[in-house]
Amino acid sequence: MRNRNRTWWTFALILLLAIPSIWLALPTDVLDINGYKAAHPIRQGLDLQGGLQVVLQAQPVSGQELDKDTLEGTRATLERRVNGLGVSEPLIQIRGSDQIIVELPGVDDPQQAVDVLQQTALLEIIDPQGQYLPPGTVVDTTLGFADRGDAAATPAAAGATPVAASSDTGPNGPVYETVISGGDLKDAYVASGNNGFGQVVGFELQGDGASKFYDYTSSHLGQPMSIVIDKTVVSSPQINGAISDRGIIEGVPPAAVADLVIQLKAGALGVPLELAQSRTVGPTLGQDSIDRSVLAGIIGLGTVALFMILYYRLPGVISVVALLIYTAITFSLFKLIPVTLTLAGIAGFILSIGMAVDANVLIFARLKEELRSGRPLGQAIEAGFDHAWPSIRDSNISTMITTAILYFFGRYTGTSIITGFALTLFIGVVISMFTAIIVTRTFLRLLVSSEKLINERLYYAGTHAAPGATAAD
Repeated sequence: MRNRNRTWWTFALILLLAIPSIWLALPTDVLDINGYKAAHPIRQGLDLQGGLQVVLQAQPVSGQELDKDTLEGTRATLERRVNGLGVSEPLIQIRGSDQIIVELPGVDDPQQAVDVLQQTALLEIIDPQGQYLPPGTVVDTTLGFADRGDAAATPAAAGATPVAASSDTGPNGPVYETVISGGDLKDAYVASGNNGFGQVVGFELQGDGASKFYDYTSSHLGQPMSIVIDKTVVSSPQINGAISDRGIIEGVPPAAVADLVIQLKAGALGVPLELAQSRTVGPTLGQDSIDRSVLAGIIGLGTVALFMILYYRLPGVISVVALLIYTAITFSLFKLIPVTLTLAGIAGFILSIGMAVDANVLIFARLKEELRSGRPLGQAIEAGFDHAWPSIRDSNISTMITTAILYFFGRYTGTSIITGFALTLFIGVVISMFTAIIVTRTFLRLLVSSEKLINERLYYAGTHAAPGATAAD
């Protein structure tokens, strides 16, 4: 009686898991509640939904050596910027010795994405030597000189007070000392202005940067300091008190505040990048691929279901029901995590379905052997699962180890095709172990507990003699 009650409790838990999963796996426009399903759609990769693909060419400045580490650091910075854009599963990888490929699925504004990727966004707070530098002034600093083209394109504001020359002179005039730079930055965020209206860029400093900034501001009270982004003055506020670890950047256009926060948090690019190629990928081919994948999946699942039912009879029917529950749970997890599906990811999902069926085949084969040996049906079911479990466990753990290796390899190389395949296969294998061992076993136990359904011939393939009978019978 205790085991029977436990089986019914397990069945209830399966229903509590299966029903919401089936609901979430159904299309978004079916029985949506408070927009929850709409907020968790299936995310599609570039090959399915279209998007933007750009090739960025590294353009090292004079005297800069473009090595592997510099290019990898630039790629990592681009990845952080793309994460700030909210793009799912981007592909950012190095090609050759001086190019970086970026694929952004589903971007709404391709030009804005390209602009954010290319900008260097080097933050500097400089000592203007007691002079007020108006916004728009192009300056040379101790961290490097401004590009001459930039200086011509963004001259100082008309009527600005001439800046006194320093002891060092660069191509654009005096060379100003950089007090702190983006390397001292701990965080950047969107904040409200001092009057409570408008948006400004807030920043926090860390380590030596905070102490250097405190020393500078405390010794220059009443004097201006200049906040510089990419060698162009953004604002020159007056120092009214000693500042330690945080401050704000005013004077940034409202539409550019969010982009500047992304750039500052990501850091400066290791090397300037030039747009070598930009291509917008349409979703037409992707939709055709989805349609064909769905058709292939329906045909494959239907064929497998027919085979399981014809060969294994009632256990085959149960395995099909468990397989449908498996599909719903896995698909709903893809929406919740969320997983960005590419064609490779769909292939991993379909492969995991095959492994779920394989687990049931192992269990039912053991069940038939136990029935042949003369065990009662209830004992044969328990023994079949117990004996099949080690094989299922070992094979699935081996697959999960392989997918983990593939996933980290794909992350290391920036190949989203590999990571998508590995992730969907890993999730599918984990869920298949649950449905094969828990769901299928629970359903069989419930059927055995019903006296009207205890018919061993329903559990036994008709091509063999039934338990306790001989071929002559």
